[in-house]
Amino acid sequence: MDRQDRKTILLLFSSFIKIGAFTFGGGYAMIPLIQKEVAEKRKWITDKEILDIIAIAESTPGPIAVNAATFIGYKTAGFFGALGATVGVVLPSFLIIAAVSFVLRHFENLKTVKFAFEGIRAGVLALIVKALVSMYKQCPRNRISYIIAIFAFLCVAFFGINVLIVIIICAVIGLAYAIMAERREKH
Repeated sequence: MDRQDRKTILLLFSSFIKIGAFTFGGGYAMIPLIQKEVAEKRKWITDKEILDIIAIAESTPGPIAVNAATFIGYKTAGFFGALGATVGVVLPSFLIIAAVSFVLRHFENLKTVKFAFEGIRAGVLALIVKALVSMYKQCPRNRISYIIAIFAFLCVAFFGINVLIVIIICAVIGLAYAIMAERREKH
């Protein structure tokens, strides 16, 4: 491993430790920060690749932020890049959860603590909506994309169908549509 590789791995670690430390609300709340850091600022990946990475990270087992960090790290600097990015994104959460669980055990009944968590929930909702808007801007705007999005939302939100099954079905629909569109172009 040369000096440049070590520098890239250290940058991956420091970028993802910053994302992990300053994002509350889980993986979906991290998406805008990941996009800004790795696509806009560092140019490790493109905005289009962010959508692909989020789709892959969502459809594989594990937390979306950890999966995305691992994928981006691997794409950028191989195995050690994946390790650096993954440890970076997980370490702040681990330390914060350890500290919060200690504090909550002693202070969970205080009104100020309850109000603080209500404020955090509202902020997290805003971050998730921002991620949704950002991803919407990147998505193709055609009839089939809208149909797939509505179908996926209804299946998950109202019918409680497992997200993995919905993602697989959406992938099959998208693939079938692409094949049919390609055949139409040839004729």
